Amino acid sequence: MEAEAAVRACLERIKAREDVVRAWAYIDPKEALTRARERDRDTVRGPLHGLPVGIKDIMDTADMPTAYGSAIYAGHRPAADAACVALLRAAGAIVLGKTVTTEFATIHPGKTRNPLAPGRTPGGSSSGSAAAVADGMVPIALGTQTMGSVIRPAAYCGVVGFKPSFGLVNRAGIKAQAESIDTVGVFGRTVSDVAPVAALLAGARPDAFDGALQRPPRIALYRGPDWSKVERSAEEALDAAARRLTDAGAAIREVGDLEILRKALDAHLKIVVYELARALAYEWASHRRALSAVLTGLIEAGIACPFDEYLAAQAVATAAREWIAGTFSETDLWLTASATGEAPEGLESTGDPVLNRVWSLLHLPVLTLPAGRGPANLPLGIQVIGAFRRDAALLAAARWVETQLQKEH
Repeated sequence: MEAEAAVRACLERIKAREDVVRAWAYIDPKEALTRARERDRDTVRGPLHGLPVGIKDIMDTADMPTAYGSAIYAGHRPAADAACVALLRAAGAIVLGKTVTTEFATIHPGKTRNPLAPGRTPGGSSSGSAAAVADGMVPIALGTQTMGSVIRPAAYCGVVGFKPSFGLVNRAGIKAQAESIDTVGVFGRTVSDVAPVAALLAGARPDAFDGALQRPPRIALYRGPDWSKVERSAEEALDAAARRLTDAGAAIREVGDLEILRKALDAHLKIVVYELARALAYEWASHRRALSAVLTGLIEAGIACPFDEYLAAQAVATAAREWIAGTFSETDLWLTASATGEAPEGLESTGDPVLNRVWSLLHLPVLTLPAGRGPANLPLGIQVIGAFRRDAALLAAARWVETQLQKEH
């Protein structure tokens, strides 16, 4: 499809649905069409030539406002693109607009609604990106994850979300939350949609993540310390997926609660609030009254956390990363539910990231796939987790899992 036709199709869908979904913080249809016509006249710039993309509004854009989900930065115009945005443009992509984020990518919700059930949350903090892709407004969108901000909204909205290994994608020009954990992620409809975008952002060839498995994978099925929070429908979806993968030849062993990962889960929150308080030092000092009550509480917790406790939490994280690395000599990927259930009712919360946080802390690549429906006929998901910096291997495994889940049984 030509770039102008692709952009027009996206804009028509946005015009028809944005009043309901509210996925966009900023969009300029005239400018998007101008860029699309330029692409159609240009020689091919790169592997994403003419591809419309959405950008989470904590990522700087030189030609569009970037408000970070806060009234403090209403109308703010950065001087330069974030690195990930610049890389997409250089590869020929067309930035359609900025997608809604929660306040500074934390937990105070934005205006976005779940496109499949507007009375329910789309998840967060990458709420607009997940909803826009799920509703067909854009084929690809970028998000970030510090807790569960790619995996959970992708699961709630029924799309694929990929959080690469920590550090794989440069974060220059992105508003920080917790600098030792923050990771850029990609939303799409399939594994094959997100893989070339992730490869390009990592600086690899577009086909670097296109590999296929040579044999069915060895899988660790994980039910962690907060498994009691998981709804029956999500547990049943995970079990059904495990049976399908077993039937297809995967070797699956079940793993219950592990003390080292339970400690890592506790360490994660301490690290996040400590680093968040420092990342938002200016906003705290100069615009405190403009911050939500929930963000104020997180910052206060971070300020109150002693430095030695932060260092102890980082030591726990380091130990857990070393331990999990050793498990991949006998395991190709870990498998668990993506969220505790369907998207919760109401828009006051973005849902519980308890099933995502430990993998974010461990810096591992994670991908969520749609896996059935819950009692309200809304999507459920499973997340597959790979070894650190083995993103290509994880995506190959995820593509195999996706194929098995889509087969008729």
